[in-house]
Amino acid sequence: MKIPRQIVFVLLALLPDCLVASGQSSHPAEVNRVEAVGFTVFDMNRSIDFYTRILHFTMLSDDERAGTDLEHLKGVFGARVRVVRLKLGDEVIELTEYLTPRGRPIPSEARSNDLSFQHVAIVVSDMPRAFAWLGQNHVRYVSSAPQTLPAWNQKAAGIQAFYFKDPDGHVLEIIHFPADKGDPRWQRANPELFEGIDHTAIAVSDTDKSIAFYRDQLGMRIAGESENYGDEQEHLNSVFGARLRITSLRALHGPGVELLEYLVPRTARPIPEDAQSNDLAHWETIVDIDDPHSAWKSLAEKRTRFVSSDVVRVGDGAGSYSSGFLFEDPDGHVVAIEHAAQPN
Repeated sequence: MKIPRQIVFVLLALLPDCLVASGQSSHPAEVNRVEAVGFTVFDMNRSIDFYTRILHFTMLSDDERAGTDLEHLKGVFGARVRVVRLKLGDEVIELTEYLTPRGRPIPSEARSNDLSFQHVAIVVSDMPRAFAWLGQNHVRYVSSAPQTLPAWNQKAAGIQAFYFKDPDGHVLEIIHFPADKGDPRWQRANPELFEGIDHTAIAVSDTDKSIAFYRDQLGMRIAGESENYGDEQEHLNSVFGARLRITSLRALHGPGVELLEYLVPRTARPIPEDAQSNDLAHWETIVDIDDPHSAWKSLAEKRTRFVSSDVVRVGDGAGSYSSGFLFEDPDGHVVAIEHAAQPN
């Protein structure tokens, strides 16, 4: 007798933690890995130069894509895109230029506490040297200078960080961890100035609601929590009076997802209802989930907002295919499932 899938999900939810930890998931939409972080750019050649020459990323792939499946994946009619994947250490960013149709620029008044805010945190081996290098290359600052989080903040004490912008206005962070902080891989001696990506950070309106999404629906685990405020935090984010609840979540592999809830000031502007994937403010946290079709069903049952019209199969231009879809978290940040398709 075949057991209905709904009953299987209930039985899986009752399994002991030891079975779940051994790889038997209790979440139909459980994230195995954060594969990459993607965002939309205006001029791909300019962005490639910035990320490879200044931040020392290396090229993985450069493809042009179009077609009905792409349109339904991205929710943009007539989409034709150039997609470039760049690697730093073990982590990947995915840049997408919309050749047609062009989207809107990042608003000049955008702030770090707006809910549209997302960035990647790039680990550096030497903060003074990295800051000097960025200055020599005339990047646009967000922070007034690199900030060292104070000793009273035990969970973050000694972490050094600095915000700046790429040519399109996307905010980026360089971060240096002291010996007792961060993933052990950032403590190993590394001759490279730019080492890899520790996490992507997103501004959220309600941490508990976001935890219910990323942990309870997507199966990520909480890896750390802190409350940050004071002069250093204000000058890092360039938000006067900033007081943040920060929660770090991780999948089994890949960079983390950091939730930034501004307890003060409570002036965050929401992501526009008409935001689209071709807008330069568009980011995607790209994840791998074993069964995209089961994940779609599970998320639909929870009234998740989708960007894609269905699970679609998209080629990368080099003969490889992936199946997946785009959907939104409670604040409108986009998560993209990208699961490698099995050969026919």
